[in-house]
Amino acid sequence: MAENKKKKSSSITHARYGCAIGAVNTVNAIKHAIPIANCGPGCADKQFITLSFSNGFQGADYAGGGAVPSVNTGENEIVFGGSKKLDSTLKSAFKIMDGDLFVVLTGCAPSLIGDDVGAIVRKYKNEGYPVVFADAAGFRGNNLIGHESVVNAIIEQYVGDVKTEKTKGLVNLWADVPYFDTNWKGNYSELKRILEGAGLKVNVLFGTDSEGVKSWKKIPKAQFNLVVSPWVGLSTAELLEEKYGQPYLHIPVVPVGEKETTAFIRKVVEFAGIDNKKAEKFIAKETADYYYYYEHISEFISEYWFGLPARFLIAADAQTTLGISKFLTDQIGLIPAKVIISDNTPQKYREAIAEEFRNISDDTSIDVEFIEDGYTIEKEFDEADYGFGKPLFLATSWDLDVVRKHNGLFVPVGTPNNFEVVLNRTYYGYRGALTLLEKIYSEVVRG
Repeated sequence: MAENKKKKSSSITHARYGCAIGAVNTVNAIKHAIPIANCGPGCADKQFITLSFSNGFQGADYAGGGAVPSVNTGENEIVFGGSKKLDSTLKSAFKIMDGDLFVVLTGCAPSLIGDDVGAIVRKYKNEGYPVVFADAAGFRGNNLIGHESVVNAIIEQYVGDVKTEKTKGLVNLWADVPYFDTNWKGNYSELKRILEGAGLKVNVLFGTDSEGVKSWKKIPKAQFNLVVSPWVGLSTAELLEEKYGQPYLHIPVVPVGEKETTAFIRKVVEFAGIDNKKAEKFIAKETADYYYYYEHISEFISEYWFGLPARFLIAADAQTTLGISKFLTDQIGLIPAKVIISDNTPQKYREAIAEEFRNISDDTSIDVEFIEDGYTIEKEFDEADYGFGKPLFLATSWDLDVVRKHNGLFVPVGTPNNFEVVLNRTYYGYRGALTLLEKIYSEVVRG
């Protein structure tokens, strides 16, 4: 497994993620759910700025952005305890805000002083309020860790212990971390479209394709759980397997392009044990459409061949980096010059992810690096072997200086992204891959 061998600093610059309290955005992505930020003043707002406003200008959901209720823990609470203020904040939220589910996310200060958040929340839960609590202290991890903490807390405390019959062909979809992936809305919609086209029923938990808390209550009824991610969501799938006896299918490489999407559909259909006739008909139609559009760039390629990138560099979270790298390497034929995962992937998952990169294509192996520090990432980019022609950078707003220095092509794919407004876009599936190629080749024309 490739690791960053350089001397590690005690601090990092230009981080490409938020802190655990950034999981307020996970709650916001559930229709009519209200996050309660039990943390210091400004913490939740900073995460909104990082993961939403400065990341495709995604905007806020029902109770996001400036509408998030916050305890605003200060010096008085740190000295004397913050239980009373949390209690008061909850009372006000229940009175003022119309929510189907309230989620208390506890940040650093209340965690350090040892406030018994659970006791306060359970008091209101016993009174009939739909409220749960989750540990989202920044010192425990980043917003991806916070996301899993929130999701698992909702399952344990809200969905609860349920015994119900399983629905054949119904699948719970666990994929993108809301807001962290700039394209998360479009990604969930496209995965749902693909899976339904293959003959499955899809329970989406976040965004416009979800039914809000109804979808969460439906979780135990699913035949199985589908995790489309290298590591985020695995702890949830393991919890659901233990709690409801649901098996799970883990597909670490998100499907981008015809080859990977077709393989993805067949793998899921086989696991589900449903008739594959509808899936094969869907595959045939989508494949025909995909290559129809793809063939229409042949004139462009023959005209602009001298400006097309031969090598690419990418730095983003594990999910984005793996999916896009496999597409560009295995299906488009680009050469990876530098591949970096910047999401602080937990150590226990790194070897399996590195193995996916080592087998990225029949004739290509990638030596991936796990680096959090933005300064180091930019230095690695600066010193990479670009070969001939313009290099293609798939990275973040932090990396624009090094892109300009090397006169490269730039497509933002990670957090933060200050250069685009993203409403409903995906790079997943058959259609999303074409959108990604449009982005890359439009950069060639502009260059």
